[in-house]
Amino acid sequence: MTIQWFPGHMAKARREVTEKLKFVDIVFELIDARLPISSRNPMLDEIIQHKPRLILLNKADLADPVQTRKWQTFFSTQGYTALSLNSQKGTGIKQIIPASQEILKEKRERQKARGMKEQPIRAMIIGIPNVGKSTLMNRLVKKNVAQTGNRPGITKGQQWLKVGNQLELLDTPGILWPKFEDELIGKKLALTGAIKDTLLHLDDIALFAIDFFNTYYQQQYGKRYQLSAEELQLDKVEQLMLITKKRGFREDYERASEMLVQEIRNGLVGPFTLDRAEEWEAEKFGTDN
Repeated sequence: MTIQWFPGHMAKARREVTEKLKFVDIVFELIDARLPISSRNPMLDEIIQHKPRLILLNKADLADPVQTRKWQTFFSTQGYTALSLNSQKGTGIKQIIPASQEILKEKRERQKARGMKEQPIRAMIIGIPNVGKSTLMNRLVKKNVAQTGNRPGITKGQQWLKVGNQLELLDTPGILWPKFEDELIGKKLALTGAIKDTLLHLDDIALFAIDFFNTYYQQQYGKRYQLSAEELQLDKVEQLMLITKKRGFREDYERASEMLVQEIRNGLVGPFTLDRAEEWEAEKFGTDN
């Protein structure tokens, strides 16, 4: 499965980010706490280069808290500060300015020594579509200044926003890479809603989800869909058929797939993390931690 999806406005967004980067002190890289690697745009390292960066693990309320802590530790070993957030409820938002000040401490001390007047921190928010940028902006400035929605591709323009007298934000449209050659990453992004539903078959995503939850979160998955221990031993196709029947959808597997995916996205099956910190570290570094 290779998903081709690189709309013109996203190509334009990349150019805009590159052009505006010189005007900011720090980049806020917003990622989905449920997939801390898969929701990172691989182009960003090339674009951002050596600009200071604060990683924000958003939607942490929907993610496995144990995994989130592991990912924060991992990013710390890579030299980055990573905060967990729930921009919908505002959890963790107050950490952003102090963390930014700490990251920029040496630079601002040098500026002060040269007699430069202290200015608000200027930051750019970057992330793939549907990771929660607009919600975070609205929460930071304490009013609705940006469109929000649970679908990718809403934010289209650029704007500076003041957060008190300490921070100024430059929002940018979400940037998504040109194609996904890794089928697993594509399915993970689809399950969390980062890819438009029209690009994939929801029954394929539902079967992927059933497989994943059986492996890592079987108890909460079984409880949600009233599956017995014996039923949980069935293969994923048979489990989808059972769930369809239990929900009264007769043989409408497409409807059952949509229901399953939506309930997972909304946290009704419980918190989960698709990118497993220990597995990724073992794959990348040959460790078993």
